Amino acid sequence: MNAACRVLSICAVLLVLTSSARGTDDPLPSWNQGPAREAIIDFVRRTTEDGGPEFVPIEERIATFDQDGTLWVEQPIYTQVTFAIDRVKALAPSHPEWQKEQPFAAILNEDRAQLALLSIQDFAQIAAVSHSGMTVDAFHGLVRDWLAQARHPRFRQPYTACAYLPMLEAMRYLRASGYQTYIVTGGGQEFVRVYSEAVYGVGPERVIGSAAQTQFVNDGDGPPRLVKLPKMLLVDDKGGKPEGINLVIGRRPRAAFGNSTGDQQMLEWTKAGSGARLALLVHHDDAEREYAYGADSKIGTFSAELMAEARQRGWIVVSMQRDWKRIFAFEK
Repeated sequence: MNAACRVLSICAVLLVLTSSARGTDDPLPSWNQGPAREAIIDFVRRTTEDGGPEFVPIEERIATFDQDGTLWVEQPIYTQVTFAIDRVKALAPSHPEWQKEQPFAAILNEDRAQLALLSIQDFAQIAAVSHSGMTVDAFHGLVRDWLAQARHPRFRQPYTACAYLPMLEAMRYLRASGYQTYIVTGGGQEFVRVYSEAVYGVGPERVIGSAAQTQFVNDGDGPPRLVKLPKMLLVDDKGGKPEGINLVIGRRPRAAFGNSTGDQQMLEWTKAGSGARLALLVHHDDAEREYAYGADSKIGTFSAELMAEARQRGWIVVSMQRDWKRIFAFEK
């Protein structure tokens, strides 16, 4: 087992041990008592009660989760952007034109002001170029190696350890109740697939993300392979999330979890269905234990309009500060 696999396996074991140590009677031990916790438990009860008026057949029990800012830390910059920055720097000697081309120039010149303005579309361009020209397997290897040594700048922990314990509990609780859990992320699909099973218990086949095109190659020079191309297939953000869900799952989710305007359409699409539905947004309001940000942040924007829509439509807004006893498994 290589170092990257050991890191991912240790994280998964720690999460299981933490859950076991806290007992199995409480499905959400890292949540404080309150409306958010009760809404999740009530939703599961109503949709899984045999003979109940809101019972949902097991094949229709679909729950979708955004990743960045919903399942793990997204500040001060998206994890995959950090990976992409390192890739751009490594590839820069072969691309002198990048010194004058945005968004690559911002990375190479370490222009923090310009980096802060990068959009999902900018990131998609960076990823399409810096993550392409190699096989899918080779890319997975690069990600594993990077995750084995990379550390979050504030918490000094592997990025895979910076998952939110309350959300991991919610995912396990839903799965134990017959729900299929999917990750629906604006981040790169192949990037997240490397660690999704070890960290979240979500297999790679249940990760829907921004995806580049691939090409099947069987030219006799080695075994058949899939090569990543510098062309985007899907940008899985905002309206792209319902589109990606429909493309891959083919069913409207019963529950959707997000944290920003990038998840707005996924929650709207979920709640527009008939029967019992759950829409939940994580609000980052705990600067002491994690971060506090919202409408003023380019990363994980939680606008006043989104908050108003959540209140109007009955979406659950989770306060990190009020609703979560613990945020990370590594907390003492």
